[in-house]
Amino acid sequence: MNQTGVMVVVSGFSGVGKGTIIKSLVSQYDNYALSISATSRMPRKGECDGVHYFFKTREQFEQMIQEKKLIEYAQYVNNYYGTPADYVFSQMEAGKDVILEIEVQGALQIKHKYPQAVLVFIAPPSAAELERRLVGRGTEPEETIRERLTQAARESYYMDRYDYIIVNDKLEHCVSQLHDLIQCQHDKCAYQQQFIEDMKDDLKIFLKGE
Repeated sequence: MNQTGVMVVVSGFSGVGKGTIIKSLVSQYDNYALSISATSRMPRKGECDGVHYFFKTREQFEQMIQEKKLIEYAQYVNNYYGTPADYVFSQMEAGKDVILEIEVQGALQIKHKYPQAVLVFIAPPSAAELERRLVGRGTEPEETIRERLTQAARESYYMDRYDYIIVNDKLEHCVSQLHDLIQCQHDKCAYQQQFIEDMKDDLKIFLKGE
């Protein structure tokens, strides 16, 4: 039986470690495809176009919006972020579970458009630990860190709109928990529509005597 892949949207406060979790998940298990987002922000040190993000100018990104080439997009800290549609749906049709790392605005857009999508919020053990991780990255000035913590405070009001919360305390446990959660979704009726239709068709023969 061919199964359609699951669309999994992973969000979390900046600095919570969601990128590390997703990278570990994809490297440990075979059935995942990682959606690559487009963004109008400048690359950070070590980031490559087409690997970490599709880096676009603001004008290029706005053209993608006009041409409806994104399944969602949002502005975060004065930059656009969005998800190109073609890759996501082609991978799902091939049976891959597609991971979309998206901030809150975009995640809620997707849930509205695609109710079967699974929304997972990665949270830190505490606000103090979140601040420690942001400072510890050493990649941004203090002003930017303050902006990210302010944004985290705003995003916290949307946590209960997600399907699941996973606390990133120990990495390996968090990765295993996320994997188990995703695999359970395959048994939901939303991801078993072809099987349901095939079963109904095969059983029609027994309705002839009614």
